[in-house]
Amino acid sequence: SILRKILGEKAGLLTSNIQNFSHPLMPREFDWNLTQSLWTKNHLGLFTEEEKELIIPFQQRFFNLQNIYQNLPKSVVHNDLNDYNILVSKELIDPEVTGFIDFGDAVYTQTINDVAIVIAYAVMEAANPLEAALDILKGYTTHYRPTPEELQCLYILVAMRWITTVTKAAIRKKDKSNNPYHSISEQNAWDALKKWATVNEEFAFYNFRLACGMPVHPNNEDFKSWTEQKDFSFSDLFPTTSFEDVELLDLKVSSPWIGSRSEFNDLDLFEFKINKLQKKHPNKIIAGGYLEPRPLYTASSYDREGNEGPESRSVHLGVDFWLPAGTPIHSLFDAEVYAAVNDDGFKEYGGLVILKHEKEGLVFYSLYGHLSIDSVKKFQKGDRVKKGERIGELGAPHENGNWSPHLHFQLMLSILGFTDDFPGVCCPSEMELWKGLCPDPNLLFKNKNLKTNYDTSANEIEDTRKNVLGKGLSLSYHQPLHIVRGDGVYLMDPFGRKYLDTVNNVAHVGHEHPQVVAAAKNQISVLNTNTRYLHPEIINYAKALRKKLPDELSVLHFLNSGSEANELALRMAKTVTGEKDIVALEVGYHGNTSSVIDISSYKFDGKGGKGKPEHTHILPLPDPFRGKHEGDKSGTDYAAYLVEILQNLKKDNRKPAAFIGEAILSCGGQILPPPNYFEKVYELIRGEGGLCIADEVQTGFGRVGEHFWAFELHGVVPDIVTMGKPAGNGHPLAIVACTKEVAEQFNNGMEFFNTFGGNPVSCAIGRAVLDVVEDENLQQNALEIGEFLLLNFNVLRDKYPIIGDVRGKGLFLGIEFVDSNMNPLPEQADYFVNRMKDYKILMSTDGPDHNVIKIKPPMVFSKENAEELLHRMELVLGEDFMKLSQH
Repeated sequence: SILRKILGEKAGLLTSNIQNFSHPLMPREFDWNLTQSLWTKNHLGLFTEEEKELIIPFQQRFFNLQNIYQNLPKSVVHNDLNDYNILVSKELIDPEVTGFIDFGDAVYTQTINDVAIVIAYAVMEAANPLEAALDILKGYTTHYRPTPEELQCLYILVAMRWITTVTKAAIRKKDKSNNPYHSISEQNAWDALKKWATVNEEFAFYNFRLACGMPVHPNNEDFKSWTEQKDFSFSDLFPTTSFEDVELLDLKVSSPWIGSRSEFNDLDLFEFKINKLQKKHPNKIIAGGYLEPRPLYTASSYDREGNEGPESRSVHLGVDFWLPAGTPIHSLFDAEVYAAVNDDGFKEYGGLVILKHEKEGLVFYSLYGHLSIDSVKKFQKGDRVKKGERIGELGAPHENGNWSPHLHFQLMLSILGFTDDFPGVCCPSEMELWKGLCPDPNLLFKNKNLKTNYDTSANEIEDTRKNVLGKGLSLSYHQPLHIVRGDGVYLMDPFGRKYLDTVNNVAHVGHEHPQVVAAAKNQISVLNTNTRYLHPEIINYAKALRKKLPDELSVLHFLNSGSEANELALRMAKTVTGEKDIVALEVGYHGNTSSVIDISSYKFDGKGGKGKPEHTHILPLPDPFRGKHEGDKSGTDYAAYLVEILQNLKKDNRKPAAFIGEAILSCGGQILPPPNYFEKVYELIRGEGGLCIADEVQTGFGRVGEHFWAFELHGVVPDIVTMGKPAGNGHPLAIVACTKEVAEQFNNGMEFFNTFGGNPVSCAIGRAVLDVVEDENLQQNALEIGEFLLLNFNVLRDKYPIIGDVRGKGLFLGIEFVDSNMNPLPEQADYFVNRMKDYKILMSTDGPDHNVIKIKPPMVFSKENAEELLHRMELVLGEDFMKLSQH
């Protein structure tokens, strides 16, 4: 998108700079001159009937535009700014268009032809060619500002360039040309033509106007001025009511009122809440806002493929009024019936009436949706309706997709060729365009309360963070995301854009899982207190969790975070052994408290760290791909470094208190240590009287698929296991499990107490998480989807050499980027993650060289989600920058 805008800007600069250039050979007969492109009509016999059906309407429309087109400004233009004639710099961030070559097709013609040609080539492979064209036009207009008449012809001119391309290719095929260049753009041109034909020409024109800084519709300002002279009341629309004020209902994406998806899809519950709100405000109409982004539109019919991944229509284009079924609706103006839909199968609006109005030279339309089916049957297209005449009544829920009775009221300055319906919701990317086509209905009523309250802007939040929050807090991505809602495997921004989350293992069973949310609500509404009182919930959770642990790990301690859990584990080990020395792994991370920072190489060896403390001993990262020792048989070699550490401790009459490590190293780059490594390390540590601590904060609760705990992959049973993050699905909950022997020796008279650890709410949530993992078979899902991803990641590795290694288990995977000499490629990994975010897929990097893409999504990640991920990954891996990085 950015590069397309830059291309448009440089093309506009070229157009501007050669405006006054002339040459006697420039006015010439030339098949590639769009002015003369109707020559293509002479070759329609080369095409199939289906192809002719696509081409002929564009040719006819271009013929009909000649009175306007022939009078457009003219100049010499490049006439062939295709992919092969544009030079682009190699910068990863902020690439530039550095030049244009090959002026052999230059011609004196209508100036607007040049940007049409740039657009035709630049958008050929775009999922949404109109949106891509707007990127070009926004840049182009900075140096050459097209007139409305030029923009009126632009849509057809783009199509005529493609028609010229396919016609030329067809002629050369007939002449049996073997030059592949002669048909290099043919298939892409056909594909683009098919997509372009689905775009309404008038809709394209309004988009072009907006891109060039003009009012979307020529009548925008006139309509606004007209409404300023008019004054309507709600009783004009609803004469049987006396309400003259509204209570604005918050249906935004971030709204807590609508609750989770399972709640707002419970339409009986929704109606109950509406009725309850109406009782609270008996003298007001409950109303829903204009241009309000909503998460309510979950049907697949609201989704489409955009140039940067999937997008959904979520922005409401009208105003909603909740009133009882049967409430009469009356026309605000004299009108002609444009459409009256009373088909039971029409579910988006139920009964629908669209009226056409002509007032003081203005033409506009009003839409009345969710009427009863029978009430609109009296109308036929073309019927006249007088101001104040009844046009229908509100439908009952069964007539409107079971939604509670309400009117959807919308204004339109153009009908865009629709015959029996009209969009009531738009994509966020087109919000400004639709705002120009569908004016705010409150321009009529002028009610101060009928105004959507938008969320605080991302920029404002970011600026405030810098002033009031700690400076060490970081944000993800070059352009940080503003997230207000979670739903399963998705995170959503304030405008309802959904981002597929492949990295948030905290939301273990899915963001805001309804069963977990219900457990929290149910318990917190009754009691939340500490463990000094008897309560069954902690026992219920403890029993459920123990069933998932080896028999040896029979005693549980409850806390709030993984950091606290690892802190307690270290305290236990030091108390039980009487020793202070801890052995840990290179690039390990175990939390943010002082004690665990002291054993986290990821922190103390990183920026701001002070290096290894005296009583911490670090084993080399057991990386079988790019570490000190390589291959599956390197486990013994890596474990041998522990022998040296233990020998050095003996020299000082010291012994290890414990070894702590993740069974798959997360910050180390999703490293799966080679076989026998942990088995040998545990043996050596225990041989010196130390304890073995397994950090399962990231990898536990079935994530690795084959087992419930990652340490089980290595055939070992630790003395202490620490858990956090996934245990509460985002709620602060952590656990330390240990053997009975460790627990008894730790109980030395000093009480262990944690104010919030083990509280009834946390335990209810934890038990719900375990239930969901079991009920939804999520461990098996992790196994199956993980194997599917690993298989296909390896296919990508064979195709794209930038992928050096693929590793991990279940839904805890890593992809490492290296060059042909095995050097890490952190810049490329960072680029990849940010480009994937552009495609609405959230990923992250890790590893000591920040060159590993980590995959650890919510456990409800499906095969469909995995296929979406793989599809987008291949798109980004196939980009020029990534391909250049492979060598």
